[in-house]
Amino acid sequence: MPWEKTTVSARASRLPADWRRRRVLVLKRDGYACQMRTSTGALCRDHANQVDHIIRGDNHDLSNLRALCVWHHARKTSAEGNAARRPRPTRKRAPEAHPGLL
Repeated sequence: MPWEKTTVSARASRLPADWRRRRVLVLKRDGYACQMRTSTGALCRDHANQVDHIIRGDNHDLSNLRALCVWHHARKTSAEGNAARRPRPTRKRAPEAHPGLL
């Protein structure tokens, strides 16, 4: 249909052909409960419907995947994106001598 998008994101194109099966396996294995640790070290345990790569990259091994809630997955993805950003160059001018000191 003309209104449907058929483009695939660059990230989705790197997922294995059996990603849907792996995703369901991980969610079932983790009991559909978020596996992110809170600041006190306890598991979040909120409802999880997202699957996260523990270590960034293309390692799609089940041991590198875990179930996360929407909030924790967005927070982790945002933190990783911010960490990957390059620092912006500054355009500071050299300080000028005060006219009274010339």
